[in-house]
Amino acid sequence: MLDYHIHTLPNGIRIIHKQVSHTKIAHSGFIMDIGSRDELPNEQGLAHFWEHMAFKGTEKRKSFHIINSLESVGGELNAYTTKEKICFYSSVLDKHFERSFELLTDITFRSVFPEKEIEKERGVILEEMAMYLDTPEEAIVDEFDDVVFKGHSLGNNILGTKESVSGFQKQDFLGFIDRNLNTNKMAFCSVSNLPFAKVLKLAEKYLSGIPTIDRKRERQSFIQYQPKTITIEKPISQAHCVIGCPAYALADERRIPFFMLVNILGGPGMNSRLNLAVREKHGLVYTIDANYATYIDTGLFSIYFGTEKKQLKRTTSLVLKEMKKLREKPLGSMQLHTAKEQLMGQLAMAEESNMGLMMMLGKSILDQNKVEPLNEIFDKIKSINSGHLLDIANDVLREDQLSFLNYVPN
Repeated sequence: MLDYHIHTLPNGIRIIHKQVSHTKIAHSGFIMDIGSRDELPNEQGLAHFWEHMAFKGTEKRKSFHIINSLESVGGELNAYTTKEKICFYSSVLDKHFERSFELLTDITFRSVFPEKEIEKERGVILEEMAMYLDTPEEAIVDEFDDVVFKGHSLGNNILGTKESVSGFQKQDFLGFIDRNLNTNKMAFCSVSNLPFAKVLKLAEKYLSGIPTIDRKRERQSFIQYQPKTITIEKPISQAHCVIGCPAYALADERRIPFFMLVNILGGPGMNSRLNLAVREKHGLVYTIDANYATYIDTGLFSIYFGTEKKQLKRTTSLVLKEMKKLREKPLGSMQLHTAKEQLMGQLAMAEESNMGLMMMLGKSILDQNKVEPLNEIFDKIKSINSGHLLDIANDVLREDQLSFLNYVPN
């Protein structure tokens, strides 16, 4: 059972902490319910740019002091942006926890977005975009979002576009934060050997002065999907392909059974059906995997592989064949048992990472207002039957609902 402590401050910020006695490292961070899907059409890439700019100056610190504050004591400071979340986080020795807490508060709430730093960081992000575009196996996965979620902000690249990033000024960051920041939809989460009383005392010390911010923001739901097949010629040596479609939202009761189905099809195990059929049996790919991402109102199922251009059609046919098997043939009792054991083992190992656990705590509280204990998830996995998986496969993995995006050498 996942035992954790939670407390809501008067300004709405939730504090979530799990005490782990055997570690000397304190992982902590602020997770906010803000992401690239909250950008207006002219703001593409602004959430990610904010993530970068948080390290470039606050009301009392310059960029060097932010970078040096934790690294000088062997700690790490980092951040990430997703479609629905921004997170600033750190890892330090437990004796430096207060230092990291104060710094994270400073960059989260008191960034000043210096104009000179915006110009410098603009160049850094444009280089990041160029590097990403030179990596087709990454670029095609992000571009597939736009294929599936065309016309919706979920389809936008988190990095933005060259045109949008080139135009951002200080007022754009301030306006985006003013429109989206909500203290009732953010959490400070931590995993360390410190008692909760110590964490709460520091939270009251550093966060009690943050005013209540309650923005009324409605996210536009994604509702219109049209399957597409798109092939793009590029100066590359290998063909790349992504196949997929929308899937179940975060709160859908079919989420866990579908996650197991995706794990069977193309999960991280070398025994996944796609890996065995396409790589091990035919030697057509080096990498092939299936993924399932969940959002508040929808989800995304996708399969990625890279292969020789002349083998693209054959490889695609083999992938569709494996999906057809899942739609037509129920799993046998031993196959079902193995799939359950494999998934439960993977989830248990993932919880061994204290940093990953810290982030999961915050995200779960924001998305579901609770943290589901591992034993409850295991109970749901154990209750899945073959007929249930067959119904889900026929609901989501229908060939006529799939979109295809191909990069081929020109």
